[in-house]
Parts: sequence; structure tokens; C-alpha cells
Amino acid sequence: MALLQISEPGMAPAPHQRRLAVGIDLGTTNSLGAAVRSGIAEVLPDEEGRMLLPSAVHYRPDGSARIGHAALAERAADPRNTIVSVKRLMGRGRDEVATDGARYDLAEAATGGGQVRLSTTAGFKSPVEVSAEILATLRQRAEDTLGDDLVGAVITVPAYFDDAQRQATKDAAQLAGLDVLRLLNEPTAAAIAYGLDHGVEGNYAVYDLGGGTFDVSILRLTHGVFEVLATGGDTALGGDDFDARLAGLATVAAGVVAGQLSDAEHARFAAVARAAKEDLTDALIVDVAFDAAGVHRHAAISRDAFAAATSDLVDRTVESARRCLRDAKLQAVDIAGVVLVGGATRMPQVRAAVERCFGKPPLIDLDPDRVVALGAAMQADALAGNRAGDGEQWLLLDVIPLSLGVETMGGLAEKIIARNSTLPVARAQEFTTFKDGQTAMAIHVVQGERELVSDCRSLARFELRGIPPMTAGAARIRVTYQVDADGLLSVSAREITSNVEARIAVKPSYGLGDDEVARMLQDSFGAADSDMRARALREQQVEAARIVAATESALGADAALLDPPQVERIRCQIDAVRQVADGVDHAAIKDAIDALSHGTERFAELRMDASVRRALAGKRLDEIA
Repeated sequence: MALLQISEPGMAPAPHQRRLAVGIDLGTTNSLGAAVRSGIAEVLPDEEGRMLLPSAVHYRPDGSARIGHAALAERAADPRNTIVSVKRLMGRGRDEVATDGARYDLAEAATGGGQVRLSTTAGFKSPVEVSAEILATLRQRAEDTLGDDLVGAVITVPAYFDDAQRQATKDAAQLAGLDVLRLLNEPTAAAIAYGLDHGVEGNYAVYDLGGGTFDVSILRLTHGVFEVLATGGDTALGGDDFDARLAGLATVAAGVVAGQLSDAEHARFAAVARAAKEDLTDALIVDVAFDAAGVHRHAAISRDAFAAATSDLVDRTVESARRCLRDAKLQAVDIAGVVLVGGATRMPQVRAAVERCFGKPPLIDLDPDRVVALGAAMQADALAGNRAGDGEQWLLLDVIPLSLGVETMGGLAEKIIARNSTLPVARAQEFTTFKDGQTAMAIHVVQGERELVSDCRSLARFELRGIPPMTAGAARIRVTYQVDADGLLSVSAREITSNVEARIAVKPSYGLGDDEVARMLQDSFGAADSDMRARALREQQVEAARIVAATESALGADAALLDPPQVERIRCQIDAVRQVADGVDHAAIKDAIDALSHGTERFAELRMDASVRRALAGKRLDEIA
């Protein structure tokens, strides 16, 4: 009979027992996979030894698809059916992709929350389906290289991806046959690669400028603990925007009129512009050659001209980095090092701006194109159960990029989980009813930094029914928000005394804008003062409605305790509150509320006396004691 082998605690599994997992960087321009082999994270090449897989899919009339380099080879001849930069379309609706999807025939899905679809010769395709083609190719590459099936994958996403974009990424992975062990923020993945490779400790900034998105994160590395202190960025800014600026310089220099390029010429020109941008990393001037309206054109573009044309884009990244430092309550001098991630960080003007911002040269000893995938591979290896020895144990603490809250009376957004809270996280807060006898409560889940619900993103709605009828303010409803390690949310509401409960797993619609997260934060910073004034006004209006309702209820029950002139005076005060309650004069509302509160003090005393008399009627002194 064969004997089964059991490892001692802390020992690595035998080679044949090792569980195979892969880390995948699903990028806007290029994607790649990596895995830990023989204790070292390494990028997995294709059969020709190429590490990067272009994030491009070309659809053919027979329904088949060509992926990566083969797809790019078809782009010039068939640009409408060659989908590139699809990551910018993930989790977005038709009206939100006017710029990013301008080169494609777009439609809105009849179902699925309004996610955008792309019309191809093989039929309508969603960004989730296109991304799944890329992920499936990387999965097959990994299985061919590693020689066995995968138990799962860690897939990286921009730190600023919202719930809809993260869910779309998970759906694409599932469609590609991958079990997602975790969604990992790209800057965090880079920090893992640097921290474990170099054994560093201290505060580090990760500046990630990829093809379609920009992220910046501040992390504290201490004894194997990776704690994200703050994150920021711009999901509508990336290398594609720098390519477009260079293309604009070239067309102007060559005298090309806007709209003069055909679809095929535009596709070829996009590749030329990207190559010219890359050449300017080492060259001071490049010659850009392209066809326009059938005429071959040339334009000389200097590095200085390109830097001037993109200075505002670079400034946007620097401002995000400074804001991230403020959120982390740190200064540039507190940062031990800056890690660069993404091919766009090779641009000299970007590296110079990063050095000016943080006061030190950035770290460039790991390939910025590969560092995210390497970190994801390390995390995947750990989650697959392959870590050995106490010296290799480490803990990852990521954060949520935007606050999560609930709507309260007056359309106010009460934050339950603040942005930059460590994941996974659970927070609860108690609320109460507004009206006497209220037996149900509508729970509206929102996301954003503004004070009013109308300025935040609606994520989900559900109802808690069966609340025992009580006087207003007596019920205790505990609302609990839970966000898992992937940043996905579930919400529950429970009435404490009766244990009546309702819950919802928030699977958001795909109709969210890529730039909406960044816009939410920008708006919150610019409108902080006006938001607080608006919140104070709404709170005063809610208080006015509450005191009017409570006073009228009291008069209905106990008006006989007052003389008619007293009743009339209180009713006049109620009318005075009503007249100003819907206005915008905060002071006038407060004065009217104070007048009504003062005017009903004697009435409240009489009601209390009457209540006590009723409670004591017919009872002996020893019964009361």
C-alpha cells in the first residue's frame, strides 16, 4: 500500500503538489502574465519569447478572433473590427464613451445595466467579452508554460476603478475560465514586487502611468506588512492621451486638416505616433512620417515641443500625487522612495516631474512594464497556498478609493465607510425612523465624497420592512456595510428590537464613467464649503419638518390641555416654520424652529404632568415604590 506524504509545518509542498496560480496585468495597451517558479516571480513568454501581449482583438466574419500581435497586424486594414484600449470602456455606458469609443460603432445593451457594446463583423461585443479574449489568451499561455491547469489568478486593476469596473473585470475573468483569487490594485502590486525583492521598509509612493489610467498610492512597508495609506489618480488619463498630443503636433506641423485621415490612415498613424513618443525617450528630435488623404507627410517633433504640449497632462498627475500625500498626512520628505510603473513613465518629462514633486530620483531598477504582473504573481502564489517559512509571510492591507454611504432625510449622504479605509472592511451605524408608526425604511446606497445624494453615485436600493410600529425616533436600525478584499460591497439593515433584517449584495450597473471617480473627488475638493452649507441647510429643513410633525401630533392628542389662545399661538408658530422651511435662509429657519421649541415648552410640561397622572391613577404609594 502506498504511503501518503505530509509536509512538516512551514515546509513548502513537494513540486508535484504545488498549486499553480498566475498574476495578470490586464493593461490598456499591453497585458502580461507572471508566475512564481522555483521561488522567483517571472513573466511568462509566448511561443516566440515575447513577454507583452498587445491588448488588441480583431474579429472576423466567421466569428473567430485574433488576439495580440496578430490583431494589431490587422488594425490598419480593418480598424473598425480591431478593438484596442478596451480597458477604457470597461464598466461604462454608451453616453460616456463618446471620445474613447469614437472609432467604433457603438450600441447600448438592452440588458446588463446599459453597458456599452461594440458592433463588429462577428456581432455585438461588450468590453467584458473583448477583455475575456485577452485574458483567455494569457490563461492558455500560462497553462502551456507551467504545464498544468491553473487554480486561479490575481488580476490587477487601477486603484481608482469603481465597483462597476471591478465587477466587469471579474466577469471577464470568469468568461475566460479563470478563478479570480483576488483583484489587486496596480500600485499595490508594484509595491509588493519592490518590497519583497528588495526587503525595503518605510513610506513609498507608487506612481503608475499606464496606457489608459493614472494611479498614485502611498504605502507603508513594515516587517512584511504592506499598508496602503492613501490612493488617488485619474482613470481618464494615460499614455494614450500623450500619443494623441503628439499626433496633434504632427498633423499641425504637416498641415493636415482635422478629419482628413481615413480610418485606415488613422489606425496606422496611431501606431506611428506611439512609436515616435517612445523614440523621444532617447532622441531629442524625431521625424514622424504618415499618410493623409493619400499623400505621404513628414513632421519633425522635438522632445521640448512634446514636453510643452503635454505639460498640463503631467501637471494633473503631480497634483494627484500631492493630494495623495495630504490624504496620507505625509510630506514629500517622508517618502523613502518613488516606484515608477507603466511604460508611459519612461518619458523624460514625466520622470523629471516626479523627481521635482518628491525631491528624489524615482526608482527604475525594475521594468515598469513588468513590475505590476510580478507583484500580482507573488500575491497569487501566496493565495494559492504555496508560501513557505515564516520569513516569507506578509500581509497586504489595501484601501477603498471612494467613500460609501447611505441617504438620510433631506437627501443627505451619510458616510458609513470613508475613502482610504483599509480592506477588507466592515462598518455599521444606527439610524432611526422619522415618523410615528413607520414600519418600513428605504435604504439607498451611494458612493462619493459630496454631502448631497444628488452629487453622489447611486449604487443600490432596497427596503427593510416589518419594523414594529413605534414613535418617531424609537426604532433602532443598524445598517452594516462590508467591503471584501476585491473592493466589492454588500449591505445589510437590521432593526435591533425585532431582529427584522434585509440585505443586498451590490452588483452595480455597468453604466459608470471611467472618469467619474476622479470627477467625484475633484468636485468634493472644489465644493467643500458650499457642500457643508448645503448640508447644514438640509439638516435644518429636516429638523423643521420633524418638529412640525411632532407638534401637530401632540396637539391632536392633547390640545385640551391648553387654552384656545395658546393653541392658536402654537399653530401660528407652526405656520411660521412652514413658511421658511423650503427656503434657503438658514438663519430664518433656525429662528422659526427655536421660536416653536420655546413656545411649546409649557405644553410639553403639561403633557408630561398628564402622562404621570394617568400612570399613577388608582395606585397606592407602596405599589409605586
